[in-house]
Amino acid sequence: MDVESEAFPCHFDEAARAASDVIELLEVLWERGRGTVPPAPVSAAQVRVLYVLDREEGINLRTLGEALGSTPSSVSRLCDRLQAVGLVERAPSPVSRREVELRLTGRGRAYLRELRDLREKSLRTIVAAMPPASREALAEGLRKFRSVADEAVPWCGRRAEGGVRSA
Repeated sequence: MDVESEAFPCHFDEAARAASDVIELLEVLWERGRGTVPPAPVSAAQVRVLYVLDREEGINLRTLGEALGSTPSSVSRLCDRLQAVGLVERAPSPVSRREVELRLTGRGRAYLRELRDLREKSLRTIVAAMPPASREALAEGLRKFRSVADEAVPWCGRRAEGGVRSA
């Protein structure tokens, strides 16, 4: 146990349960907005593909599958559907002729931007109703959570173009 854990005896199970409850609530909020963003309804799994491609511009199917924890055939089908609606494009890799790079299209970036805007609008409404001290505690807790998550799941912390989210 580290020094911080000893100084602040935290109920880890309680914190994990609270985080899980919030994630479930966020999933419900996210579902509301996901179906309203053109071009077409995109599944939660497809949105995860878009998030990874936004962070890892030009990755191949194998790397995408590793990031998602999915089988190559599942990832390929997800990308087929996203390509069919114009959100993802495949291009030959400049490094290996046997590999294909995956990239968001301009339409894919616009989709993510609009989806994120809708989701952030929902969150702003909720966060605005919190007392200022609670908002600050939430922000600090989420920054620390993100820092630890970046170490646990390295692709989560990467951002395209020098650390700036592209969409």
